[in-house]
Amino acid sequence: MKPILETCAGMDVHRDHITVCVCYGSLAKAEENFIVREFSTMTEGIRLCALWLKEFGVKAVGMESTGIFWKPIFNILEYDFEIILANAARVKNVPGLKTDKKDARWLAKLLRYGLVPASFIPPRNIRELRDLTRTRRKLVEEMTRQKNRVQKTLQDANVKLSSVVSNVFGVTGESMIKALLEKDEFTQEEIESMAKGKLKKKTDLLMKAMDGRITEHHRFLLKRHLEHIDFLAEQVSEFDGMIYSKLEPFQKEFENVQTEPGMNKVNAASVIAEIGTNMSRFASEKHISSWAAICPGNNESAGKRKSGKTRRGNNYLKATLTEAAWAASRTKDTLLSEKYNNIARRRGKKRAVIAVAHQILKDVYHILDNGEPYRERDVEAIKLQKQDQKEQSMIRELEKMGYTIQKMDATT
Repeated sequence: MKPILETCAGMDVHRDHITVCVCYGSLAKAEENFIVREFSTMTEGIRLCALWLKEFGVKAVGMESTGIFWKPIFNILEYDFEIILANAARVKNVPGLKTDKKDARWLAKLLRYGLVPASFIPPRNIRELRDLTRTRRKLVEEMTRQKNRVQKTLQDANVKLSSVVSNVFGVTGESMIKALLEKDEFTQEEIESMAKGKLKKKTDLLMKAMDGRITEHHRFLLKRHLEHIDFLAEQVSEFDGMIYSKLEPFQKEFENVQTEPGMNKVNAASVIAEIGTNMSRFASEKHISSWAAICPGNNESAGKRKSGKTRRGNNYLKATLTEAAWAASRTKDTLLSEKYNNIARRRGKKRAVIAVAHQILKDVYHILDNGEPYRERDVEAIKLQKQDQKEQSMIRELEKMGYTIQKMDATT
């Protein structure tokens, strides 16, 4: 194997310091020289590291994606060097022979021979959008936890509102929970005034559900939880405004992605934040599916294929695609809903939704690559095609058993 880089550097990254190894040598020989030095991860230390690397004419720097500790280094070095961010599992050194200096040397040597697979690092504006969408998701998850705490407190207070109201935090449920903060006994007229829509027909059940044993302790908890929910809702609204402002340069792509069945504004923003808009980074739809780990895994040995479950990949992207897949499965007369129903009958709902999520990612890849909105294919034509394929398969099986098949009109 011949080296492909005359001079490069490897970094072993930690919270407080980085160990840097410069590897250089002639491309004609598989021999190299190493120089190792340690720097602080303070901004001044990283700048000194950049100057030291420039003295050796380093153009490419490889480092592991260790938590978030690589980001301060990347933020400063990205303008002067080509940064190859490597998955630590793919450049792991031999256990028992590891030190910071040896890890840096090992990474530098792998980089010199082109053996460091680079991780996908989107441009800064997409990275900032990614920070916003991921934080928004965390806020929504925290809001859900607070709502669960409200339901737990109601159950502890013998208030069985969730047994009658499907959405406790709808207009009716929320007004009744706030009314519980003031008193715990209600008349029929008060219940009827708070009930909205179809719940007006369930006033008798609502009366029984609101008949609890609420105390000042419960009221204190409910008030704090509701205040926290309102605060989180306000925070989510502010994040939405910032996210949509960041998406203004990508307005066309943002609107096109939303044409995919199951995709709403929140999911479309999250997908763009995770994969960007420049699909030239991925060679094909198969490469982006493999990167996202949303496709079946390969596990074959001795000619036997074992479990093909998906690998662990980008959890934020996978969660977003799964949400979109559940929404797409409930659409009518779409290819995705047909795909979901077809697989769910044979292999279950969970496998079906992952297959639909995989298809959504491939569709989004082509939407962003071609710059055109999603176009629904003829579902009826696909059904007829599958029916014809099934018919031909059955005919072949019968012919193998010695039968002669002749298709006749059923009306004759």
